Amino acid sequence: MKIDDDFWMFYALSLAKFAGSIGEVAIGAVLVLNNKVVGEGYNNPIGAQDPTAHAEIVALRRGSNVLKNYRLLRTTLYVTLEPCIMCVGAIINARISRLVFGAKNNKKFSAVDSLLSDPKVKHRVVITSGVLSNLCSKEIINFFKNRRRTQNVYSGEFL
Repeated sequence: MKIDDDFWMFYALSLAKFAGSIGEVAIGAVLVLNNKVVGEGYNNPIGAQDPTAHAEIVALRRGSNVLKNYRLLRTTLYVTLEPCIMCVGAIINARISRLVFGAKNNKKFSAVDSLLSDPKVKHRVVITSGVLSNLCSKEIINFFKNRRRTQNVYSGEFL
């Protein structure tokens, strides 16, 4: 049975929604091997008091525990937002086979494009971008709209 990228990205979106509901930046990630979840995560640096607790890092850590290996060969990582430079480094070190992400992170700099296309980086990752990009973008945009609205209410400012 083949499960497609949309299915797993919807799964990652559910994790992103949860992150947003607890006040974390709304990003989710799921690590898949042979159509089975081996790790999942959502942004949690505030709750974990850990600057490295990005959704991708949490999913990779859990995947390593499940697979009993720091090398996550033949896995696919689904992320709602294009990974940052720290997470791309972890993806390379973990030897992830495929990265699938929804929304682009930054129009000026892309860690994915910069690092994963660099010929000095020996590990190659197959990249699929733009999966459910509209939904992924809306999730993070709405998170920040709501955050600004909440902050303005508490500070006594009007929108």
